[in-house]
Amino acid sequence: MKLATWNVNSLAVRLPQVLDWLAANPVDALVLQETKLTDDKFPRAEIEAAGYAVQFHGQRTYNGVALLSRAPALDTVRNIPGFVDEQARVICASVGPAQAAIRVIGAYFPNGQAPDSDKFQYKMRWLEALRAWVAAELAAHPRLVLMGDFNIAPEDRDVYDPVAWAGQIHCTPEERAHFQGLVGLGLVDAFRLFEQAPKSWSWWDYRNLAFRRNQGLRIDHILVAAALRPAVLACVIDKLPRRNERPSDHAPVLLTLAD
Repeated sequence: MKLATWNVNSLAVRLPQVLDWLAANPVDALVLQETKLTDDKFPRAEIEAAGYAVQFHGQRTYNGVALLSRAPALDTVRNIPGFVDEQARVICASVGPAQAAIRVIGAYFPNGQAPDSDKFQYKMRWLEALRAWVAAELAAHPRLVLMGDFNIAPEDRDVYDPVAWAGQIHCTPEERAHFQGLVGLGLVDAFRLFEQAPKSWSWWDYRNLAFRRNQGLRIDHILVAAALRPAVLACVIDKLPRRNERPSDHAPVLLTLAD
């Protein structure tokens, strides 16, 4: 079984790239972030024509998430239950055969803007609510995967210049503590289960030739529950779409699980 996450930074712009990527990488489920579409504008027909059922939760101009799956998704949840939020950031459902279904949570974590901003305080509240909800989901669904754009680089090795980024957004001690709080629930960073090349990033700024210079961050993650850890066969970042014309600034991250 293969699962993937990709911040597409506007599905209206990147839909052909997503369809091409799915044709080359026929995953069982793909979560998208920053679709930036209201639900009435979502390209359901095009995605279904590619062989995927789709659940989505969007808003105008900003945010927006979606879950594409080979089999119909069940028990869909949109946003964090009990956390009042006007921003479309979470899509959750069970995918796969009933006897071996996986609970997939696709999330677009808040950026946070700057450590001294109101948006950072919102990020902290959001992360607290997420952790409490994920704990409950894990209790109900031990075969769980949390994936998406976390907007957190969990360690210095996830940043091209740790000195320059120290204490900056994505790299603050508070954000990293929340990432470890999720790990503390019994989740594991699938990418770090394997030996990886140094300077492996999932995001590169559009500015300053960052991709060409490989100056990026690893902020897109796949966390798997303990029950699934023995089944993890691979986790990779696919940099190829970042070379597209008009690419997203993020690359897909792909998880392979044993049947």
